[in-house]
Amino acid sequence: MARPERTAALVPTPHRDARIIWHPAVRPRAVLALGHGAGGGVEARDLVALAAALPPHGVTVALVEQPWRVAGKKLAPAPKTLDAAWAALWPALTAPGPPVVAGGRSAGARVACRTAGELGAAAVLALAFPLHPPGRPERSRAEELTGAAGVLPLLTVQGGNDPFGRPDEFPGGHTPVEVPYGDHGFAVPKRAALTQEAALAVLTSAVTDWLTGLGHARARSGGS
Repeated sequence: MARPERTAALVPTPHRDARIIWHPAVRPRAVLALGHGAGGGVEARDLVALAAALPPHGVTVALVEQPWRVAGKKLAPAPKTLDAAWAALWPALTAPGPPVVAGGRSAGARVACRTAGELGAAAVLALAFPLHPPGRPERSRAEELTGAAGVLPLLTVQGGNDPFGRPDEFPGGHTPVEVPYGDHGFAVPKRAALTQEAALAVLTSAVTDWLTGLGHARARSGGS
C-alpha cells in the first residue's frame, strides 16, 4: 500500500499561527508530535530522521513549528508563550484519533515535559533535553524532566557529548539512551567510531522500540 503524502496545515494559536507538518502512517496506531528547539526548526536532523523512520512502523509523525518560526522571527519567546501555543495545537494533534505522544528536541522537549500531563498525552519523548546551560550544571532543569516522568512513560535520548547535559549527568533513576559521540544536535565528529548515519540509527531504533513497547502495553491494558 502506498504511503500517504506529507501535508502541512496552519493552526491558529493565541500567539499567531503555528504549522503542523504531517508525515502520516498508513494505519496509524499512534501520533508522535515533535516540537523543535530554540535555535532551529523542524529541519533538525533528529526530527527529520524520525519523520522518515516511524510511519512505516505505524506511527504518524507531526512536526510542529511554533508561531515564532512560522513568522520568521529569530528569537524564541518565553516558555509560557511556547507552552500556550503548544496547548492550542493539541486538539488538531488529537483529531486523527490515535493516542498522541508529546515530544520534541531541546526547548521543544521542555515544552512537552511541562505540558504533557495536563494535555493528556500518552507519553513523552525528550530529545537532547537541555538539562542545564553549557558550563552551568548548577542551573538544572531536572524538575521538568522528573515531573513528566512521575506521571507518564518518558524516554530521553541524549548525545554522549551534549554540552547541555551528558547522559551521566541526569538524575538518579533516569537513564537516557545515549547516542555515542553526539553533540546537542546529535552530530558526531568525522573521527568518531561510528558514522552520522549510524548515530541517527541509534536514535531512531530506540524510539521505534519504545513506541512499539508502549503500544503493546496499551493492548494488554485494553487500550486504557
